[in-house]
Amino acid sequence: MPLVTAEITTVAIRCWRLARDAGAPAQRRLYAALVQFEAGVLAPVFDALLAACEAALGRRIEAGTTIARSDDERLVLAMLDGSQASRGRIGCDAGTASVLDGAIRSTRIMLSLATART
Repeated sequence: MPLVTAEITTVAIRCWRLARDAGAPAQRRLYAALVQFEAGVLAPVFDALLAACEAALGRRIEAGTTIARSDDERLVLAMLDGSQASRGRIGCDAGTASVLDGAIRSTRIMLSLATART
């Protein structure tokens, strides 16, 4: 996964977690955090992906620190770069797995479009 894509994803996960914990509008906060990468358009994409991840995991996603990524952040990055299949690591029902797979595919596409430099 390109460094900028990993950085965008990590920032999005941490921002989303903080917004959700504060009861704040996640997409608004995501947009503000992602605009520094000229990727504010990804706010709804990450909101959907991370909600699907939590549903599939059956628990909240844990964010990392400035020093290290959390296991959940590494899992999301691995699912996005294809090195980890979501169904191989997350034990959830088929419907939830299908939603997560769709969110992963959509996020890959949108990340590619948002980070393409022409």
